[in-house]
Amino acid sequence: MAGGTEQNGMFSRRCVWVNGPLIIGAGPSGLAVGACLKEQCVPFVVVDRADCLASLWQNRTYDRLKLHLPKQFCQLPKLPFPEDYPEYPTRKQFIQYIESYADHFGIKPQFNESVESAKYDEAARAWRVTTVSTRGSVRSEVDYICQWIVVATGENAEPVIPEIAGLGDFGGEVIHGREYKSGKDYSGKKVLVVGCGNTGMEVSLDLCNHNAKPSMVSRSPVHVLPREIFGKSTFDWAMMMMKWLPIWLVDKILLTLTSFILGDLEKYGIKKPSIGPMELKIKDDGKTPVLDIGALEKIRSGGIKVVPGIKKFSKTMVELVNGQELEIDSVILATGYRSNVLSWLQETEFFSKSGYPKTPFPNGWKGKNGLYTVGFTQRGLLGASADAMKVAQDIAELWKEDWNKELKQKKPNV
Repeated sequence: MAGGTEQNGMFSRRCVWVNGPLIIGAGPSGLAVGACLKEQCVPFVVVDRADCLASLWQNRTYDRLKLHLPKQFCQLPKLPFPEDYPEYPTRKQFIQYIESYADHFGIKPQFNESVESAKYDEAARAWRVTTVSTRGSVRSEVDYICQWIVVATGENAEPVIPEIAGLGDFGGEVIHGREYKSGKDYSGKKVLVVGCGNTGMEVSLDLCNHNAKPSMVSRSPVHVLPREIFGKSTFDWAMMMMKWLPIWLVDKILLTLTSFILGDLEKYGIKKPSIGPMELKIKDDGKTPVLDIGALEKIRSGGIKVVPGIKKFSKTMVELVNGQELEIDSVILATGYRSNVLSWLQETEFFSKSGYPKTPFPNGWKGKNGLYTVGFTQRGLLGASADAMKVAQDIAELWKEDWNKELKQKKPNV
């Protein structure tokens, strides 16, 4: 990595040549690519807008969070979880794993550098990626010049804030799920949780356990599956069966077992999609089934109330689509996240308008002109790890080809 510096009062600018790929994002996806490149002895630079590794996990997750899948489906390439970790590691344990992973492979990201733009220069046959950082009153820009970029900012870069009539008029607290930490601050309060995915279910459970009174909005159909079936991870069962059976049959088996274990959930206000859970997961929207870790028990006992969609808010109330009105103190938006790639990547062919690769998994990891992506498979850490290994292998082959060409050009004629 080499370059020059220009300074002018409250502004500084550097131009840096990267002898290898620039990895954008220091979360699990970016670190996984870095580790695989290290194994191939390929140099690289990692940049991230945050001030720490895996900022989503460190700064935007609730205290009680655990991995929803067994650790063998969540470990990154080349380094498994410690043997003494439980099957479902806690948030704190996962952060410790991520930090030890970076230390193990000697990955040292450039923090507090937010990518402002990334554009491929046809004439120079290289990418120009401009990052911005502000320290005090000094604004710093860095122009990274490289042959390859790896977009590893992921599917969860920005929160989704839905537009709901009257929400701005509501007089109580309104937060997104990324700001929620614990239900201890909501004891005795009436809380509306908007969303019934894994986050909505778990936040509602946590609120209930802290003596709050949660009402969870279930507007769209959702699959709710037991986390384990006969003592084994439901996801593990699904992956095993999909090796031998068609997906429609896997879904039929899962739903039959779920009905036997959990019973009829529609009588509690939770509607089931017409498409099976695994088929729905692999479709373009990648909708993940909810894995129950105790919320259903609270729903059955009345600790968590399931309510239909929202019509509008007022200062102290919410009116539902069925005409019912609820008096509430706080609103938690468990409405998910979205990609932010289109806000800075100046490229129109590879990514769709939703910020995901147009080419579906497993072939959506490579674009043109040295553009790569990791963490956009909608298949969690397992999908990110699979793409990271492919990306690193491909870049390593190209980098070594260029290196050998350079050596031949420098070799004196005898």
